[in-house]
Amino acid sequence: MSALPSPAAPAAHPIPTVPERDLPPVTEVAIATLTLIVAGGIYLAAKMPGHVTLALPIVLLALAAVLLIANIAMLSRARDFAWRRFSQVARWGLLAYVVIAGMLEYVFVYDGVSGGTLVVLSGMLLVFGINVPLILAFTVARYADPEV
Repeated sequence: MSALPSPAAPAAHPIPTVPERDLPPVTEVAIATLTLIVAGGIYLAAKMPGHVTLALPIVLLALAAVLLIANIAMLSRARDFAWRRFSQVARWGLLAYVVIAGMLEYVFVYDGVSGGTLVVLSGMLLVFGINVPLILAFTVARYADPEV
């Protein structure tokens, strides 16, 4: 029989632990929101450039918007949270996603998307452009020191 290797020596510098705070499930709700938006976008892309029935994408967009609003409301009630770090990351994230959403909107218009389809796609871009920076900012701020 061969000898089992001995466990590694303890690290010279222990990894600092992050205190657990009672925060709402912002990331989970944001991912559900993003899933609804992506599903609606895939449905629309699969049906274009032909006639698109907008019932399903409108329902998905409405559900995503409700989740986004609920998520923002839950987060706004969070105590002991690094709001300064959150706003710092959220501002830069929003700037980036406004540019991305603007480019995508231009592509939609340039490709001749119009009417209800353009309105639904624009709504999906709006939810997407708010939701992703929310995920980024929350993920950074949840591990940041609230005092700083």
